[in-house]
Amino acid sequence: MNLLSVAGLHARYGSAEVLHGIDFEVEAGAVTVVLGANGAGKTTILRSICAMVHTTGRIVFDGRDIAGLRTDRIARLGIAHVPQGRGTFGDLTVEENLRIGGFTTSAAATARAIEQWYEFFPRLRERRGQQAAGLSGGEQQMLAIARALVAGPRLLLLDEPSLGLAPRITQEVFQALARINADTGTTILVVEQNAHLALAIGSSAVLVDAGRVVAQRAAAGLADDESVRRAYLGY
Repeated sequence: MNLLSVAGLHARYGSAEVLHGIDFEVEAGAVTVVLGANGAGKTTILRSICAMVHTTGRIVFDGRDIAGLRTDRIARLGIAHVPQGRGTFGDLTVEENLRIGGFTTSAAATARAIEQWYEFFPRLRERRGQQAAGLSGGEQQMLAIARALVAGPRLLLLDEPSLGLAPRITQEVFQALARINADTGTTILVVEQNAHLALAIGSSAVLVDAGRVVAQRAAAGLADDESVRRAYLGY
């Protein structure tokens, strides 16, 4: 069963069209990976789902067409977005950042969720009173992911979670995403440049080139397709 279906999606910044009739689906409970070169339109796909750019076409979430809804309404329906660069509030503490993540839930539910994610990310508990700007890059990424999960979304969107991280930390982040999916059943749609690592945790993959989907198939099949790897993934 699909949690998200995108059909005929066009998106533009001003007069420049970036997505040209995108079609793809995200299965409920799965990890779907969006791959492609820089400038292919991957980030714009996530922004389109969250109503952050001008779009036309259909974006159906849990049976409802959400195209045209405001970003805050989309968040309340159960879609959380971790943007490229993490987007944490540097002058706020770890715990204050997490509380912001619970803006759609009650104070009691937010407190329970924060405790849950402290258990999952013990380093955040250790640094709960520290300003986010003082965290390492890996810790900031953990904070951004935990903040997005505090409201208990059904769909988690992540844009380049490996950006600026050392290889070992990148592996830790992707291991955490795999555990989150397995433990909570949260559906994940992740845009990532590290194709090898992303395909290792993904169940399906969407390959984007110049604003168009050129393939969607099982992640393992895409990883094994040498012609696709060489043409689009660079390995």
